[in-house]
Amino acid sequence: MTSQPSPDKTPVGQDRISRAEIGKDALQSTAEATAQAVGEVAVIVTNAVKDVATAIGGLATEVFEIRDSARKAAREADKHAELED
Repeated sequence: MTSQPSPDKTPVGQDRISRAEIGKDALQSTAEATAQAVGEVAVIVTNAVKDVATAIGGLATEVFEIRDSARKAAREADKHAELED
């Protein structure tokens, strides 16, 4: 048994989607895609900020170690200078 088209040319037994629902579905899909993209960008930015903070922390540690080594070297140089006097 074949379905006969209804007067509006839609075969009997098939759903018809209105233009408004098509527009709503398109808008919903766009909103979902946008939310997904924003979430992905937020993860990228969050990781980048974390990586920058880690790098700056590592640099600060190196600077403190260099400062401490320079102070120790200066004290040692002063001790040797006093012994030579």
